[in-house]
Amino acid sequence: MATYKVTVATGDMVEAGTNNSISITLVGSNGESRQTTVSFLFLPGKEKSLSVHCGQDLGPIVLIRLHKWRLFLEDAWFCKDVRVTAPNGTLYRFPCYQWLEGVTTVEVREGSGKKLVDDKLQILKEHRNRELAARQEAYRWKNFAQGWPRCLSVDSIFELDSNIQFSCIRATNFTGFLVFQGASHFMSGFLLRYSSWNSLDEMRTIFSRTQGRDIVPEYVAKHWQEDDFFGSQFLNGNNPIIIRCCTTLPLNFPVTPEMVAGSLGSDTDLGKELQEGRIFIVDYKVLEDIPTDTIYGRQQYIAAPLCLLHQGTDGLLRPIAIQLSQTPGPCSPIFLPSDDEWDWLLAKTWVRNADFYIHQLLTHLLRTHLFGEVFAIATLRQLPTCHPFFKLLMPHFHFTLHINTLARSVLINQGGLIDKGSGVTYEGLLLVVQRGLEQVTYTSLCLPDDIRQRGMSHVPNYHYRDDGMSLWEAIESFVTGIVTFYYDGDAAVSGDTELQAWVMDIFTNGFLGRTSSGIPSSLQTVAELIKFLTMVMFTCSVQHAAVNNGQYDLGAFVPNAPSSMRHPPPCEKGRAFLQHFLDTIPEVATTANILVALILLSSQLKDRRLLGQYPEERFTEAEPRRLIRAFQGRLEEIRDQIEARNQVAELRYNYLNPLETENSISI
Repeated sequence: MATYKVTVATGDMVEAGTNNSISITLVGSNGESRQTTVSFLFLPGKEKSLSVHCGQDLGPIVLIRLHKWRLFLEDAWFCKDVRVTAPNGTLYRFPCYQWLEGVTTVEVREGSGKKLVDDKLQILKEHRNRELAARQEAYRWKNFAQGWPRCLSVDSIFELDSNIQFSCIRATNFTGFLVFQGASHFMSGFLLRYSSWNSLDEMRTIFSRTQGRDIVPEYVAKHWQEDDFFGSQFLNGNNPIIIRCCTTLPLNFPVTPEMVAGSLGSDTDLGKELQEGRIFIVDYKVLEDIPTDTIYGRQQYIAAPLCLLHQGTDGLLRPIAIQLSQTPGPCSPIFLPSDDEWDWLLAKTWVRNADFYIHQLLTHLLRTHLFGEVFAIATLRQLPTCHPFFKLLMPHFHFTLHINTLARSVLINQGGLIDKGSGVTYEGLLLVVQRGLEQVTYTSLCLPDDIRQRGMSHVPNYHYRDDGMSLWEAIESFVTGIVTFYYDGDAAVSGDTELQAWVMDIFTNGFLGRTSSGIPSSLQTVAELIKFLTMVMFTCSVQHAAVNNGQYDLGAFVPNAPSSMRHPPPCEKGRAFLQHFLDTIPEVATTANILVALILLSSQLKDRRLLGQYPEERFTEAEPRRLIRAFQGRLEEIRDQIEARNQVAELRYNYLNPLETENSISI
C-alpha cells in the first residue's frame, strides 16, 4: 500500500469557493490512483488535505485530474494549486489557477516547465495535444476591420472564458461603470452645453473638481502655451515615440534658413544645426486625406502637419516651424514663433490635435492594446500550460482580452466614445489604424533599436527613453535567465515546434504576414528568442504604462490635446484671435465626453498587478523563482532612481515608475 498526502488550495478571490463535490485522481509514470473525494465544501483562501491510498507506488506523479460534479445548484470553483507528497517524501506541485465550472474534469500537469521534446511519456504528449486542440477551438481569430491585427472571435465580454474575465473585485470596481457614471454626474453641467467655452480659464473648471487629480492638469493649464512645454511633450508626454532627429529637410517642408534664424541664435544656422543633430521633426503624414465627421451637426476638420523642433544650448526642445499640410504652397504657410501670438498658438494646437489622433489610435490602441491581444491569443493557442513561456508570459496578458473586448463594445466601435468625441469618421478611424499597421516595424517595437533608429540617444531630459531603457534591460536580464535555463542552445530554439508555431501565429495574425515589417516569422537562435520575448513583455507592461497613464494628466485641459477641430486649418496668417481659437477647439459637451474617456483610461483599479508581481506561482523550479526575486530587486532599484529624480523635478515623470507600471494591459 502506497499513501500519498494531498493538499488542495482554493484561490483567495471573492467567490472562489464551492459547495460542489471535488475529487482527485493521481497519475504517475507507473499507473494512476482511484478517484478520491476531496470535499464538498471549499472556502476562499483555504486548503483541504487528504490521503490517497494506492495498491502500488505510482512512480513520479506527472498529472492530476480534478473532477467536479454537482447534485443540485452549480457553484464554480477556482483552484489555486495542488501539492502531492509521495511515500518517499518527494513533493510534487501542480499550479492550477483556473475556474472549474459545471460537471467537468480538468487535467493539471506537474509544475516543471517542459518543452515538447522534454515529454517522454505518451500520456503527457497526448495531454499536450488535447490541451492545445481545446484551446485552439476556444480561442479563435477573427477580423475586426480590414488591415487591422486580428482579434479574439467574441462579440461581448459575456462570451469570454471565465479564466480571462475580470475578477469579481475588478468587475465591481471597474470604472467603465462606476467612474463613467460618477464622471457623467460630476460633469452633468457640461454634457448638455453645445457652445464654445467662454474663456480659456473656464476650461479649468471641468477638471478642478476632480479631487486629487488636478495637480498636473493645473500645471498644463498654466504652461501649455509655452514653446518649452510644447517641445517637452514629444519626449515625456503621451506620445514619446514619434519625434526623430532630422538631418535633411523633407522636400515637402521648405523651411529656409532665414525663416528660423531668429529661433536658432546668432552664432549658428540651419545647415549647421541639421548637420550636428540638433534639429528634430514630427510628421503626421498618416493623417493625410482622412475623412472627417460632424459633431452635433457641425463639420469637423483634420490636418496632417509637419513640425520642426530645435534643441537649444540649454538642452530644451522648442518648435521653430510648423506646416499644417503635406503639400506646401500659398494655402499652406509655414508658421513661425515670430508670427502673431494667436497664429503661432493655433498652429501648435493643430499639431497637438494631430498628436491626439496618432497617440490614441496608433501609439496606444494599435501598438499596445491590439498587439498585446495578438500576443495573448497566440500564447493561448500555441503554448501548453507546461511550456516555460506560457508560464512566463501569461501574467503579462492578465485581463487584456477582457479590456479589449470591452473597448470594441464601447470605445472604438461605431458610435462609441472615440467616434462621438473625435473629428474623424468611423471609417477614418479604421483607415488610420490600417495605415499605421502598414508602417510598424520590428525595430520600432524594440526600444533600444527604436531610440537609435530615431536618432534620439543623446537628447537630454528624455525620461521616457532613460526609464524605458532601464526597464527594458531589467526585463531582458530576467528573460535571459529563463531562456538559458530551459534552452541549452540555438538548436533547442529552432527545434521547438510549439515555439515556432507561436511566432508564426503572431506574424500571420498580428502583422498580417508582412515581411517588410521585419517581424520574425520564426526564431532560430537564443539571442533572437530573448529579444522577441523581451519585446512582448515590454509592450504589454512598460510601453502601455508610458502611453496610457498620463492621458488624464496631459489631456484634461482641452487645448493641450484637442480631440477635434471645428474650423479648417488656416490658409493664411493674421486671421487668428482668441474667439476664433475658442470656436475651433472642441465645444463644452465634446470636451466633457472625451474627458470621461480619459478618466476611464487613466483610472487605477483595484486588483492591479504591478510589473514584477507574480501572485500566481506558475514556476515551481528553484532557478526561475530566484530569477523572479532578482527581477523584483532590480525594479526596486529603478523605482528608487526615478523617485529620487522626481523629488527635484518641477514636473514629475512618474509614468514608468514600477509602482505605476502594471504587468499587463488591463485598462
